[in-house]
Amino acid sequence: MAAARQGVLQRRDPPGRPPQDGYGVYTFPNSFFRYEGEWRGGKTHGRGKLLFKDGSYYEGEFADGEIAGEGCRHWAATGHGCLVDQDGNVYRGSFHSNKQHGRGHMAFRNGDTYDGDWVRGQRQGHGVLRCADGSTYEGQWHHGVFSGLGSMAHCSGVVYRGIWINGHPVARATRIAILGPETLRVAPGAPFTVRVQLQREDGAAAESEDGRVLRVSAGVRYVQLAACSDVCFFRVDGDRREAPIQTPFGFECIAYPLSSPSPGGLEPGAAPESAGDEEAALTSDALRGQGDTPSSLPAGGRSARCPEDCRRVQRGRAEFLDIRLGPPPPGYHPVPFLDGLREKASSGPAGGLDPGTGTPTVQDPPGGSRPDEAAGAAPGTAPGTAAFPGEYVIMVRDVTAPPFLGRSLPTAFQHLRVSASGPGPQPRAPGEGPTAQD
Repeated sequence: MAAARQGVLQRRDPPGRPPQDGYGVYTFPNSFFRYEGEWRGGKTHGRGKLLFKDGSYYEGEFADGEIAGEGCRHWAATGHGCLVDQDGNVYRGSFHSNKQHGRGHMAFRNGDTYDGDWVRGQRQGHGVLRCADGSTYEGQWHHGVFSGLGSMAHCSGVVYRGIWINGHPVARATRIAILGPETLRVAPGAPFTVRVQLQREDGAAAESEDGRVLRVSAGVRYVQLAACSDVCFFRVDGDRREAPIQTPFGFECIAYPLSSPSPGGLEPGAAPESAGDEEAALTSDALRGQGDTPSSLPAGGRSARCPEDCRRVQRGRAEFLDIRLGPPPPGYHPVPFLDGLREKASSGPAGGLDPGTGTPTVQDPPGGSRPDEAAGAAPGTAPGTAAFPGEYVIMVRDVTAPPFLGRSLPTAFQHLRVSASGPGPQPRAPGEGPTAQD
């Protein structure tokens, strides 16, 4: 009966084309697939058997050209099984020609697990990798590495969604940019906002990233220029000395505290934090309260509490609102550069210029007076709580712990001038200024 029906279809349908309706046999152009069964409208539909060139086959129901409904998949070789290799990795799933092939689960000796597709012993197709450190990747694979569209929820809280090539994210961030003017001018004690954008290699915003932790901090120019400032330099106690920070503006700075008027913000006058303490705090915060990662990645990754001077990036952006420079911390002694002292520099009085070096000598302000108590401070600023006029630096660091994919972004800088005359005009750069230090 089957042969008779095949004969009718062969006479009815043109050679080389699939049958239109009824029962028929057809070998597809790539010769890897051959179908025997029912057809409707030139598509496999109903009961049938799809044979593969390697000897395996599917037998069951089809609908509109697709495998749909009940059926059975038969593999050419060993089918399903369990393999423990010499390294202690355990694989459970399908095999072909003594290699992992089809769907399978691998439990690696280091604690990682993989669930997904395999082709001839390599992870290929769609799969989910759950790492022992808590990181999860779900998406496409090719020759055993991330390749194609996929999402990674990193153990640090960073989430990247996008294209991967040879195990590397294509649209990952490579730099931090502080938006706005290259030089920000503010009055003593005046608050300001720092807006940050993560950028890719081509300069576009890295909107595929969420969760990277950025920390804002400040520095003050170690030696001020008399033409730019009423403050000459800071004398620092011996126990507070630390290595100066090189800036892209042609001068060095030393750490300076930030404060915030917002509830729960930065503590006014807080002492600068060392890099080691900062990393330890972030590591502790990043690990606290993190549960298991579900098989489907969360919309915003795993959340973890950040220190008050840190923000987590959302769609490649972050901002620090209403921050201001605090007063000098203990151990920092500003030395005013007054016009009267300049005029008497040649006579060499205390606090003037040393005739042999041209360097200002050290003297505390007379009578304990503080320049920030003078006119020019922002309205509403309490005496003794504002920074002295001078040249400062705003720094934004990538303090994600552990670093996303083993690499931290370079620090971004913004030049900040505190002037008793106020901010003045603030021209905006057309794009993002060169604020990241390579």
